[in-house]
Amino acid sequence: MDKYSKIHGVDISKDFFDVIDDLGNHYQFDNSLNGFRKYLKTLDAESLVVMEATGYYHYLLAQFLHDSDIAVSVVNPLSVKRFLQMKLTKVKTDKSDAMGIRDYAMVNEVPLYDGKGAVQAECLQLLALMDIYLKQRTQVKNKIHGEKVLGTPSKAVFGSLKRTLKMLDRELVSLNERLLSLVKQDQQVQLTNLKSIPGLGDRTSALLIVLTEGFTKFDNASQLRNYAGITPTIRRSGSSIRGRSRISKVGNRKLRNHLFLCAFSASRHNKACRELYERITAKGKSKKLALIAVSNKLLKQAFAIAKSGLPYDDGYVSRLVKE
Repeated sequence: MDKYSKIHGVDISKDFFDVIDDLGNHYQFDNSLNGFRKYLKTLDAESLVVMEATGYYHYLLAQFLHDSDIAVSVVNPLSVKRFLQMKLTKVKTDKSDAMGIRDYAMVNEVPLYDGKGAVQAECLQLLALMDIYLKQRTQVKNKIHGEKVLGTPSKAVFGSLKRTLKMLDRELVSLNERLLSLVKQDQQVQLTNLKSIPGLGDRTSALLIVLTEGFTKFDNASQLRNYAGITPTIRRSGSSIRGRSRISKVGNRKLRNHLFLCAFSASRHNKACRELYERITAKGKSKKLALIAVSNKLLKQAFAIAKSGLPYDDGYVSRLVKE
């Protein structure tokens, strides 16, 4: 990265993004096309803009700058977090986050963003919209439940809530169908191969492809498991602390939830996952722990399938997984 003498750290939120430039100056811009254009005026050929992978919001700015011939790097948020922990950083603001990202890029080799095109952009936008609709759906269902608990609601109120719930359900179905259609268009072979894994369905396979950029973001299965946040953490210190092992939960919640749901089916229909589930429960371990292990197994299988370019095979997958 020696060719870039001006490294900028960018922290992005829904409405704004904060920038710390190479001189330590702080700027804040609207997270909009107008804000992108204003920020672009402060950059030149020696600039490298570094930001964390935060979903749809980071992608819009990264793609805009990339299309404007500005060097961009999108880094793993967990790597930056660990870097700041090592520095014993205690202040947590948008400004300090941007500074932390810049400092991380100044002492670490960061990958250059190469652009992903319109299909990936729309897929990420669909995922963001689905999150919004799912939250609204939960709010409406809670409201319906509350009305029932408090007493018989008026027909007008109850009818309105029911209609809103149906509308949100239709929108979610439509968004899911559109997402699957886009992934089929862009990654038909990889999607078909992933769906050949017993337990992985359309939505989770498509989600994996979108979030991993066609499995190009990770070098091995362990990195992918860390990204999903289903790696076990052990609480143990000396002779006094013997906490239960649990998953880290530092990672992509949406992917983690999808995998856990898939684990129910995989523990019955996926030979390797079923054997793993039965082996763990036979030792008296909890079913939840066994399902988490199955989720990990599914990710290993998915990584192996994606990298091999071959469909699922009981005797072939495990040999391709690289820890």
